[in-house]
This record gives sequence, C-alpha cells and structure tokens, in this order.
Amino acid sequence: MSAVSIGVVIFVAVLVLWLVLQSSQERQKGAALESQMNELRRDLQTIATSQASSTGQLETIAKSVAQRLDSVTPTLQDAIKNSAQITGQMTSDAQTKMADELKNTRDQISQIQRQLGEVQLAGKQMSQTAQTLEGILGGAKSRGSLGEVTLERLLEDSLPTAQYTTQYRFSSGEAADVVIKLRDKKLMAIDSKFPLDAYRRISTEGDEARRAFATAVKGHADAITKKYIVPEEGTLDVALMFVPSESVYYELLMTEDSKGQTLDAYCRDRKVIAVSPNTLYAHLCVIAMGLRGMHMEENAQAPAGKSFRNGKTTGKICGQVRNSGHPFEERPAMLQRVRQTLREGPEHSRNHARRGYP
Repeated sequence: MSAVSIGVVIFVAVLVLWLVLQSSQERQKGAALESQMNELRRDLQTIATSQASSTGQLETIAKSVAQRLDSVTPTLQDAIKNSAQITGQMTSDAQTKMADELKNTRDQISQIQRQLGEVQLAGKQMSQTAQTLEGILGGAKSRGSLGEVTLERLLEDSLPTAQYTTQYRFSSGEAADVVIKLRDKKLMAIDSKFPLDAYRRISTEGDEARRAFATAVKGHADAITKKYIVPEEGTLDVALMFVPSESVYYELLMTEDSKGQTLDAYCRDRKVIAVSPNTLYAHLCVIAMGLRGMHMEENAQAPAGKSFRNGKTTGKICGQVRNSGHPFEERPAMLQRVRQTLREGPEHSRNHARRGYP
C-alpha cells in the first residue's frame, strides 16, 4: 500500500475515535442534565406541597383574623365613640379655660396700660418738676433766694426773732443775708450763697469741674471775709458760709485745692466756717442755749436789785411817817406822797421784768 492510503486510513480511524468520544461526552452530559431535571421536578413538587400546606394555614389564619376583627370592631367603635365624647368635653373645657385666660389676659393688659399711663403721667410731672427746679436753681440770684429761704426757716425754728436780722447792711453798702445779735452788741454774719453750677458739672466733666468748684468756693470764702468780717462795726472775727445742700457740703469737705489743702481748712484759715443745714441747726441751737443762759443770769441778778430798791422805798416811807408831826391840814398831802412812793416800786419792778429773755 502506498503512503497515501495509510494516511487516509489513519485519519479515518482518528475521526471515528473522536466521534465516539464526543458521543460518549454527549451521553454523559445528557445523563447529568436528566439528573438535574429530576431533582428540579422533585423540588417543584416539594414547593407545591409546601404551598398547598401554606395556603391552608393562611386560610386558617385569615379566618382567625376575621373572627378577631369581628369581635374587636364593636369594642373599637365604642372606644372611638367614647373618645369622641371625651375629646369633645376636653375641647369644650379647653375652650372655656382659654376664654377665661384670654379675658384675664385682656384685663391684665388693660391694667398694665393704665399703669403705663400713670407712669407716663408721673414721668411727665417729674419732668415738669425737674424743669421747674432747674428754673429755680438756674441763676445765682435764684439759688441765693433758695438759700435765704432755707436759712430763714432754720433761724425761725432756733432763735427768737429779736436775736437776728435779715439783709443787714454794713457801712460799706454790702448786705449780709443774716446777722445774729449776740451779747455786748456783737454780730455774727451768715451768707447763704453756694457754687451750684460748678458742682453740677462735676458728674459730667470730672476733675476739671472739681477744680473749678474749688476755685469758686475759695473765692466765695475770700469775699465773705472781706465783706462780712468787720470788727470795727461790731462783728465777730468769724462768719458762717451756709451751704443749703448736704451733697454740695460733702463735696466741699472732700475736695482739695491744687496745693493739697481741703476747702474746709482753707475756709477756716479765712475765718469762715462752712455749714450745711444740719450743722447750722446744731450751731444755732448752741447759740440759743448760750443766749438763754446769759439772760437767765441777768434775771437772777434782778431780785437783789429789787430788794435794794424796796429797802429804799421803805426808808423813804419811814422818813415820811416820822415827819407826820406836821399840822393836821398837811397830813393828806403826806399820805398822797406815801401812796405815790408805793406805786413807783412795783412799776419799776415790772419794767425790769419786761427786759428778760423771752
């Protein structure tokens, strides 16, 4: 045989073998597929059986749920009905309470509005009062008048009117607001002006206004010394500077000048004593007690003089009686002289009593 024939035979044999192998693999695949199909059929049967069983259970559950719903429905309806009634009652109560609260709120708002109106009215009145006070204290002359009125009230409460004089004028033409009349015709002057302008600026301008305040007080003290301490006209070597405001007086006590000296010490060096309403009242009470004591001393000396005068009167009467040896027709004249002598004694005592301290 030739080589070609042998090659063909071998090719055919290999092809047959390959076909046999492919057929065998196809059969194996078909068997595996058959086995898988069988298992799938069994699973489907199992699922169908389970589904049938589940369907039965679901039907049973559905019947049970329906029965329970039937039994719960009336109760739920009753509960809804009761809830609606309760809600209606609660709504009604809430509306009533809300109406009451709204009424109370309106009343409170009305009351607050009235109070606000009263506060606004009071504020307006306070503003008007402040403006009035500002007008009163606006000028130096007005402030002096206010100080003079306050000073006069304190004097009226402390001393008899005969012991002081207002607007006392010295020979230089200067007029002191008040002079107090002391023993031996001595006078003590009181001036009632005060540097309010500089004091009011302290709160806004600070140290600069305080320095201006110190300068004003020192200048005022120098003026009082020059004008109202006049020993040749009977004044004491001291005068009072009346500051009719306790706050201004406190500032005067606490403020120092550029040299570190307090204003109060500067005033004392100038023979001027700064006094507030409270301290002036204390000074006036002491002066009143001193004057009252001096008058009591003078009145205590009056009985001795009265006894001496009564003794003289008695001696005169005795002399007249001893001379009663005159003729009878002259005796009426003598008796008239005795009666006149007796009348003169009591009248002289009464005139002396009128000079006592009130």
